[in-house]
Amino acid sequence: MAASPPQRTAPPRRRIDMIRKYIEAQVLGLTGLALGGVDFENPPGDPGLFGPGSASWKVHGDFTSMLIGGIAALLMQMLHPLALAGVWDHSNFRKDMLGRLRRTGQFISGTTFGSTADAERLIERVRNIHSQVRGIAPDGRPYAADDPDLLTWVHVAEVSSFLAAHLRYRNPALPPAEQDRYYDEISLIACRLGARDVPRSRAEIAAYLDRMRPTLVCDARTREIAEILLSNPPALSPWARPVSKAMLLAGVGLLPDWAADMLGVYRPAWQRRATDIAIGRIAPVLRWAVRNGSAHRAKRRVGLLPPAAGPGL
Repeated sequence: MAASPPQRTAPPRRRIDMIRKYIEAQVLGLTGLALGGVDFENPPGDPGLFGPGSASWKVHGDFTSMLIGGIAALLMQMLHPLALAGVWDHSNFRKDMLGRLRRTGQFISGTTFGSTADAERLIERVRNIHSQVRGIAPDGRPYAADDPDLLTWVHVAEVSSFLAAHLRYRNPALPPAEQDRYYDEISLIACRLGARDVPRSRAEIAAYLDRMRPTLVCDARTREIAEILLSNPPALSPWARPVSKAMLLAGVGLLPDWAADMLGVYRPAWQRRATDIAIGRIAPVLRWAVRNGSAHRAKRRVGLLPPAAGPGL
């Protein structure tokens, strides 16, 4: 049964804290934290693969922009026929969108904010999964999830969307040098998964996307996955569904115009502005409410935040 918002029976201050915790539980239930298996608070002092001073911690540290970027990334990734074939043939995405969201979130947060050992374990686990994902696409081409070129496409679609979301919804003033540093740092994950010729700067990302555009396709299966995603906002309760819907629309609005045109989801500028206004109101509430996410726990691990006062969510 879906949880209900706190009732108006407690004293005002306590009621506010109950509302905050309710919102936080709704948010964290969508993330990889719901799966368990990664202890972001231990061992103390371990910086992980990137550390608190990294551009990756900055870009990946905000739930709102990361979820929006993740939606855009998934839509982009499915424009590659071989990436689409792998998801279509080997994923239960169509029946378990929330599960896929959580698993992807766990990998991203774990490799960014987890301890070195946990990050290495997650990378090895995904490499093992990729080694078993093989097949023949409808156009007759063989595909493999560990194909170095396919891994590069998935990575670029992902990180370019994350950075675009961060710039629009978190920090538009992030200096260009920091943006390039992010791409350079985060290429480590793609390389460890087996990608090759990974772009490491804004200029290289832009050139790569230009080269890839002639190879991308939007067919009936691509549109079906897009429809499943856009018509089923991930939410743990009906109360959270309007917020998730706004984030889905924001993810669509984040797509490059050419990708939105291919998918048939292009939205005029006034609709995108309306969505931006909505996210501008939603995001501060989520940032106020969430105090025990992966980034917060990692900051406690490295001593940037005090230990949690009570048991974690």
